[in-house]
Amino acid sequence: MRVGDDFYLATSTFEYLPGIPIYHSTDMENWTQIGNVATRDGQLGVPDAPTNLGVWAPTIRHRDGVFYVIVTDTAGRGTCVFTASDPAGPWSDGVVIDLEGIDPDLAWDDAGTAYVTYSGLVLSGPDIGAHRGIEQVTVDLDTGAVLGAKRSLWSGDGGMFPEAPHLYRHGGFWYLLVAEGGTERGHSVSIARGGAPDGPFTSCPSNPLVTARGTARPVQCTGHGDLVEGPDGRWVVVLLGTRPRGMVRSFSALGRETFATPARWTSDGWLEIDPVELSPRAAFGWEAPLDAAPGPEWIGVRRRPDQVWDNSPRPGWLTLRGQDEGMGALRPVFVGRRQQHQTCEARVVVDAAVGVGGLAVRYDEGLHYEVEASDGVVTARAVIPGFTREASARVPSGAVELVLGSRVPPAEGLGHVSSDLVYLGYVSPDDGQPRVLLEVDGRYLSNETAGSFTGRVFGLYTVSGRVDFQRLKYTGSNQ
Repeated sequence: MRVGDDFYLATSTFEYLPGIPIYHSTDMENWTQIGNVATRDGQLGVPDAPTNLGVWAPTIRHRDGVFYVIVTDTAGRGTCVFTASDPAGPWSDGVVIDLEGIDPDLAWDDAGTAYVTYSGLVLSGPDIGAHRGIEQVTVDLDTGAVLGAKRSLWSGDGGMFPEAPHLYRHGGFWYLLVAEGGTERGHSVSIARGGAPDGPFTSCPSNPLVTARGTARPVQCTGHGDLVEGPDGRWVVVLLGTRPRGMVRSFSALGRETFATPARWTSDGWLEIDPVELSPRAAFGWEAPLDAAPGPEWIGVRRRPDQVWDNSPRPGWLTLRGQDEGMGALRPVFVGRRQQHQTCEARVVVDAAVGVGGLAVRYDEGLHYEVEASDGVVTARAVIPGFTREASARVPSGAVELVLGSRVPPAEGLGHVSSDLVYLGYVSPDDGQPRVLLEVDGRYLSNETAGSFTGRVFGLYTVSGRVDFQRLKYTGSNQ
């Protein structure tokens, strides 16, 4: 979404809190997270969200000095509209709109009538999961009341799961941009247009406008797009995609990510969208000293990091206190950040003299790898459904630096098959060199293998007692 010369982006967060990060940019290339929408109890039903549910597909908009985020909270409240005068927050508690569907969009006509356009999805009963096509209602945004009858707008051009609608006015038409084909390899973007916000709509003869299906492009599963006029009048579509790796590019360790691609209006009033390409990006890293309150980029599983984060017991360190549950718990004592690169490494100093905890990478509660410290012992562990693999080593008592990383597998035959190898270990106090205790296939923590599709999150956790952490370091590249 554009306001003046500023651009704002909201993304989904599923079972993680705080919910719905807000990013800011002035050039559509460099982005900074400035806040989150859901930072207080009760704004979302995420604390009880099953895996894959929670916050789905927010839309961010602006009108008359007010910022709006409309979103589906699949874990409790349903469709909600949050408002703020500053996109960095704080945001309102949210107004609930009573409709059955997902992926809501918000648009206004000249009279100020608010249109909520969404994917009609049956959310309960014997037909749960059935798609009804793209639907629309008008609403009172102050109360959430639905005004008038629900109407069906369009069902796409034959692809399954028509969803992610966005409604725009451009020139003399109203345009309806949707996703079709499902969010996996058949994902695509299609468009229709009509003379009014409620249609009727006519399909573009060039649909789908963008898709990666049947191609060798490095970004696959492209779809679920939103349209914005970028810098210098250049139009841009922001959309989802995955970056699979392996010999036949079968596994996407980072799940669904956000991409941007150029678009343009044609002389006959339709939209063209370029295929999604990867721009070269330099490797980068960061260091978090952990000696102050968590910034907006930190997330927790079904609870906020500030609910477990404590800097008071030991100045310069982060203390986490365990609740006798590990990374397989519904709400583990865990504070994390998203893995941003396909090849990366994280290190942290851990003092587990009176507790058990360490460094983990998580896909969901059934799929996680961790390297864990207790007094005098480091244990590396890989957990997938029905199987656990472990390796341990004795270390001197006191603080130890733990290491968790991802690397490209060695080529065999025509190339490597998996997305990556994940290694787990510690830095030896004898020579300062890493000691790998366990190296495991990363494909199990991928979009295609896991039951969830939210990507990897790595971070710090405590199982029991008290564990202190200092100096989390991250480096990464996409090689």
